[in-house]
Amino acid sequence: MVHEHGFTPVSVADLVRHAMMVGTGFFPHGREQVYDIANPTSEEGLALTGTGEVGLMGYHADEILDGQSLPRCYTTTSTCFRREAGAAGKDTAGLYRVHQFDKVEQVVLCKADEAESRAWHEKMIGFVEQLLQQLALPYRLIQCCTGDLGPKNADQVDVECWMPSRDGYGETHSASRLYDYQCRRLNIRYKDAEGKNLVAHSLNNTVAASPRILIPIVEMYQTPEGRIAVPPVLRPYMNGLDMIR
Repeated sequence: MVHEHGFTPVSVADLVRHAMMVGTGFFPHGREQVYDIANPTSEEGLALTGTGEVGLMGYHADEILDGQSLPRCYTTTSTCFRREAGAAGKDTAGLYRVHQFDKVEQVVLCKADEAESRAWHEKMIGFVEQLLQQLALPYRLIQCCTGDLGPKNADQVDVECWMPSRDGYGETHSASRLYDYQCRRLNIRYKDAEGKNLVAHSLNNTVAASPRILIPIVEMYQTPEGRIAVPPVLRPYMNGLDMIR
């Protein structure tokens, strides 16, 4: 994301103020999925984030950006925490649904232009497709219908990888186009060429989430002997190791 696509790497906090959860749309909708850590009924409450998106968006809260500096493209690696309330059945075992995991996230702040927002949505999905193609993992794109969208999303496309153990595809990525929903709540604006302050648009998408992405890698690269072949694209990062025995 940094060297090939020009994103800026940013570190984010695991603990954020409730105001950031409200601003990004995770409170009150979805609150049952969040671990509240301190003062849960107070304005000064703190919660563990379920995605690096919250921290990335919070950096520019109550800020007026220079329109010439847009788009702002950020990526982060963060530890994520989710209660997964209501989850039941086989998803509660194994690597698919866990309470703590690590995730690389991408966030874009762009001008208040529908065409530009749609274009960035396609680009961000394309970055993920490139990664999955490099890993040689079968995947498909799912256009989420209106009834499946949360209150903050104008559009959402899920990426699902083939997971034999699930007898089908399993979601590994979710790309959201939010228009001005988050930026308006967080008061993130920019000054256009005429000096007018406008509310920015935001988008986000998973780059890779572990351990879930390990499911298709392990299952698609398992040998009859029970070994795991390391995908060729990952071998340089594994000191040349080509097989996990």
